[in-house]
Amino acid sequence: MTQINDPAIVAELTDLYLKYEKALVENDIATMDELFWDSPAVLRFGATENLYGIDEIRAFRQARPTQNLARDISHLQVVTFDADTAVVTLEFRRVTDGVPRFGRQSQVWRKLPQGWKIVSAHVSLLPG
Repeated sequence: MTQINDPAIVAELTDLYLKYEKALVENDIATMDELFWDSPAVLRFGATENLYGIDEIRAFRQARPTQNLARDISHLQVVTFDADTAVVTLEFRRVTDGVPRFGRQSQVWRKLPQGWKIVSAHVSLLPG
């Protein structure tokens, strides 16, 4: 029987997400790339862009601004559905040009032969 939220898998995915978050705010492209599925089927819907496939995601990361990437995260939740599938969600706050912006993020993680990978990601900003 499938166990939802196996504590060991939740802990593993939480650590992986925190590794991703650190790479994101430090613009560590190699680590972010390592954590995403290297496939034309991976996708990332961003606050202002829709990226289909790892090549588009890589190109976006190479071109994005690299300053002021810090953000505060809250409501981080990791839900696992079996030993191979998890969803990570959170809310965040970033200050851009002195203006606080609030958003949310979700990621679907899948354990593949290469290890845990983000196979789908979504980032959106709240209005105002």
